[in-house]
Amino acid sequence: MAVQMDQAISRSHGTTRVVLLGTGTPRPDPNRSGPATAIIVNDTPYLVDFGPGVIRRASAAFEKGVTAIGFGGINIKTVFLTHLHSDHTAGYPDLIFTSWIMGRNEPLSVYGPKGITAMTDYVLKAWEVDIRVRTNGINHHRSDGCKVQVFEIAPGVIYQDKNIRVTAIPAQHEDVVDSFSFRFDTPDRVIVLSGDTTPTQALIDHSDDCDILIHEAYSMSSFQKVSPHWQEYRRRAHTSSMQLAEIASKIRPGLLVLYHLSNAGGVLAEADPDGTVVEEIRRVYHGNVVQGHDLDVFE
Repeated sequence: MAVQMDQAISRSHGTTRVVLLGTGTPRPDPNRSGPATAIIVNDTPYLVDFGPGVIRRASAAFEKGVTAIGFGGINIKTVFLTHLHSDHTAGYPDLIFTSWIMGRNEPLSVYGPKGITAMTDYVLKAWEVDIRVRTNGINHHRSDGCKVQVFEIAPGVIYQDKNIRVTAIPAQHEDVVDSFSFRFDTPDRVIVLSGDTTPTQALIDHSDDCDILIHEAYSMSSFQKVSPHWQEYRRRAHTSSMQLAEIASKIRPGLLVLYHLSNAGGVLAEADPDGTVVEEIRRVYHGNVVQGHDLDVFE
């Protein structure tokens, strides 16, 4: 696995923004695309996860003034994946091909768990007719733009350039063996993103000085209403509002941002009303906490 270590991060300057491109779950909520988060440092975008709708949300962010991301996500070249669940990866063909069609002429670099190499190979194979027509036909797109460089990762520092250092943190998400949280060190911010996980000491250990903690959660109010089967699933797969309040009380992030708010009874269950998880967390944790929505920008 290649890790770029040739340039140190300058702490003298930098501008970091976090853009929530998708904050949803497997439940197909039309107001929440699948999980996808852009971290933009000195006008260079880095993407975490590629759930359904990722490129449409990237274009919407562009039209709202986040021009660094490029229309159609054409400026996205470095991508990190927390785990292989479909709600975090169903936008992969969209990420590869739509941004290429819109003008990206360089390969994507994708850093993810074991299995991402095979997934990438199958996606490129599935769309081989499209690739052949677009590279040899009248549009004559450059073939480099739909290529993907894949790096299967392990815990530790997995990427570094002049803008950012990325550390993979082992997560615990039901039976998905290779799941990760990520820490992003930029010139002016430390950002931690949980991915899907139950509480882990590893995340706490890597987050004690973070400016922004982006974390999943489920509400206790809905948890109490569902069957023992779904309660057990949530315990083994996700983090409750009360557990997250305890985590945040230990970490004390500058800002806690909630995303991927799991509905405890499965994909057909109604989502919690906005503010439910925030209200539960505030009973214990008194720091800054907000519920994230698609296209929210945190400067």
